[in-house]
Amino acid sequence: MDAVTIVEDEVRETIRVRGIDPAEDPTGIRRLVDEAVADYDKRSLIASLPLLGKPSEAATRIFHSVAGFGELQPLLEDPGIEEVWWNRPDQVFVSRSGRTELTSVSLTETRVRDLVERMLKSSGRRLDYSTPFVDAALPDGSRLHVVIPDITRRHWAVNIRKFIARANSLDDLVRMGSLTLEAADFLSGCVASGLNVLVSGATGAGNTTCRV
Repeated sequence: MDAVTIVEDEVRETIRVRGIDPAEDPTGIRRLVDEAVADYDKRSLIASLPLLGKPSEAATRIFHSVAGFGELQPLLEDPGIEEVWWNRPDQVFVSRSGRTELTSVSLTETRVRDLVERMLKSSGRRLDYSTPFVDAALPDGSRLHVVIPDITRRHWAVNIRKFIARANSLDDLVRMGSLTLEAADFLSGCVASGLNVLVSGATGAGNTTCRV
């Protein structure tokens, strides 16, 4: 067993004993992880224990695993990534600036089930053979879509459309160069007049964000 796994198990046991909910107290969990990493780092100097490596990197990995979505957390926190998906666990893709990239993240079937279960926990939705597909929202507003066999051929298919708020008003769109001032005035007048406005575009273009 490697050092990170040992410390993670210790942190999980402390969380269980103290009855802490990581989703409700992430700051407390981060403090707990930092303390556990520092304690293990000291113990490894005088005992026959696997070396931890860089404490800060180990603490981040453990925190992501305990209070976040593990290997996926860095992808979800990356502001340049718009979408995360996979159709088989050892090939995780992302969309960055409209372009598809294969990441170095490799999951297992068991790990996928664990991560999906964790993602669905806050939504109250369920996924089983009587309900083989589900749409849900993650705590940050990102949209989760999961489909399992027998709808898929073999593996669980997972898609996460991240919620990226780059513009909150027509003024923001004008400032970013997405709209001219004249177009913004026209749209504002349409809304003020109660007219129907049709929003269309390719997948990933922000149609749903515009409607929201």
